[in-house]
Amino acid sequence: MKILAFETSCDETSVAVVENGKNVLSNVISTQIDIHKEYGGVVPEIASRHHIENIIPVFTEAMKKAECSLKDIDYIAVTNTPGLIGSLLVGLMFAKSLSYANKIPLLPMNHINGHIFSNFIENDIDLPAVSLVVSGGHTNLYYINKIDNKIKITLLGETLDDAVGETYDKIARVLGLSYPGGPEIDRLSKSGEDILKIKKPKVEEYNFSFSGIKTYITNYVNNEKMKGNEISKENIAKSLQEIVSEILGEKVLKVIKNMKVNTILVSGGVSANERLREKFKQISEKENIKVIFPKLEYCTDNAAMIGCAAYYELKNEEMYSKNIEKNYKVDAISTKRE
Repeated sequence: MKILAFETSCDETSVAVVENGKNVLSNVISTQIDIHKEYGGVVPEIASRHHIENIIPVFTEAMKKAECSLKDIDYIAVTNTPGLIGSLLVGLMFAKSLSYANKIPLLPMNHINGHIFSNFIENDIDLPAVSLVVSGGHTNLYYINKIDNKIKITLLGETLDDAVGETYDKIARVLGLSYPGGPEIDRLSKSGEDILKIKKPKVEEYNFSFSGIKTYITNYVNNEKMKGNEISKENIAKSLQEIVSEILGEKVLKVIKNMKVNTILVSGGVSANERLREKFKQISEKENIKVIFPKLEYCTDNAAMIGCAAYYELKNEEMYSKNIEKNYKVDAISTKRE
């Protein structure tokens, strides 16, 4: 089964061809980081315009790398939620056009599910498992298990305010670092010390909160500047890294112990963070549990993860695998798949 996948939820235009959920024949990503650096973050209108410019060249390159034509494609998968509405519409309209013109069934996909299944591309996952999705816009915790041979994903907790990636970007701006802030803070923290000793926010159950941490560091920086004191960006970066990795680690451990699971899946853009990977490696060794990260190419937004998620959704739902014939059937915009 070959799935042509599109991902345009934010500022990456990505197209991939995925075979049987595992074999990534192509995964082309056109990023807009350099464009949005000037503004210190993603500007939705600018992102949409660049998606329009990039979608055809990226699609063409992906098909060429996969060495296949649209006649070889069984399904088209496209992210339809969540994301920036203008960016999503570019991918949706292009995918719908291909679906209509070539009579290929279209599968609207959830972006977060894509991140979850990015771990499945190169790994055989033992279920049940805990999945932590950490990115610029999301910090979510899921329980994944199999019921009647179907994969079920249950949301356990999420951020009540800022996402981890958003917090990194905002602190980076306070420190005068370039966008995106995560890689810069990760780099600086390696030569810093945890001087701030930030307290963990009190949040019930499996939810998260990072706005207080962001405010604490922002106030610290402003107060030190008003006093005429020099600040160490390295130390602040290290302090931020330590509190974030500690919070994420503790929440996941709580689920592991309460639900008796011994597999952890970590995905999303922030899963590329070296300190976070180190923290979960320590947890893995100490608790004797399996921790899986996707390779770096599949951490940030990409279409391969959407193609992989679509494959497993097809296996899950008989309505797709049995009832959809290979003819025109598309309802992406009016169908919201959680």
